[in-house]
Amino acid sequence: MEQHWENVMESLSVITVTSNPNNQPVTITGTAPDIRCVGVGTDAAVFQSIHAPKFAFKMYATDKKDKVKIEEDVYRRLGESPFFSKCYASTDRILVLSFEEGVTLFDCLLQGIRIPKNVIQDVENARVYVQEKGLNPRDIHLKNILMQHGKAKILDVSEYVKEGNDFRWEHLKRAYDEYYYLIEGKTVPFWLLETIRKWYHQWNKYSTTFDEFMKYVLKHTTYKK
Repeated sequence: MEQHWENVMESLSVITVTSNPNNQPVTITGTAPDIRCVGVGTDAAVFQSIHAPKFAFKMYATDKKDKVKIEEDVYRRLGESPFFSKCYASTDRILVLSFEEGVTLFDCLLQGIRIPKNVIQDVENARVYVQEKGLNPRDIHLKNILMQHGKAKILDVSEYVKEGNDFRWEHLKRAYDEYYYLIEGKTVPFWLLETIRKWYHQWNKYSTTFDEFMKYVLKHTTYKK
């Protein structure tokens, strides 16, 4: 019989998540036989229990615990929506969310899985929905978008209370509209995606346009399979 989420807390108590400098992924210490890690970010890691597979447990790094209640409140304001996970509860360092099946757009590129136009439009519609709720849809990128039964599901809403536009989604959409045809259905090496990601994070140090950035990417990313 499937356990309720509270019964998973004992297993999760032996796991610690620690943040790292320079926007690097968190470090995970400790293991439990019934727990597997299903996602790693720069502030938190996400776990699933074999005893309660319908739940995802987002555990924040020790020095990022203040974000738990902030993100829980964002989910409360978003309410029921096909675009986002459901938030069931929280502890001092963990958000209890619905576990979402699917493959991230990042993994779609790695595996050569075609990303249909309607998934991109779903994200556009989700952003409008977020704005209608008085929130700011930020930090939307390839690893935060899940393709689920041909639809988009957005996984991380933690920055929706921040002000300003980071333009991450606008740039991704432009890249999809103007350049995706070059790689559609093809596998893209992990090292190449990570290189482009690092270039993008450094990009704001230079006074170049998005078009110039893409020209640089296309010029320096020729590879042989």
